[in-house]
Amino acid sequence: MPYYDYFCPTCQKRVTIFQSYADYGVKPVACPECKSRKLKRQINRVRVMKSEERRLDDLSDPSWLGDVDENDPRSLGRAMRRMGQELGEDLPPEFDEITRRLESGEPPESIEKDMPELAGGEGMDGTETGGEED
Repeated sequence: MPYYDYFCPTCQKRVTIFQSYADYGVKPVACPECKSRKLKRQINRVRVMKSEERRLDDLSDPSWLGDVDENDPRSLGRAMRRMGQELGEDLPPEFDEITRRLESGEPPESIEKDMPELAGGEGMDGTETGGEED
């Protein structure tokens, strides 16, 4: 359907207006809220489909991590968030929790203490994290 998004600087609202393809750009539009004709067209984001191979190739490019500061939890969290979005798959809730905690500035060591099962039984320093003994 030919719906178009606009921003009205007069009333500061974002509005969606139906226009036929023939009318778009030809007939003037008015804000349905305040009737102003000073609307500014808003362009929506566009998603591009990528194959799984392309997504993995993009993730393996070292320049993708160029701005990541491994000493800054927030930077690591942002990188993880981008990685999750790039994978385009549903990730487990633990991924979201870890990412959220990193983005809030929590150190990875603190998260690891709270979630030892995610470390595979070993801490970051290679020692056991306290799993059950045989």
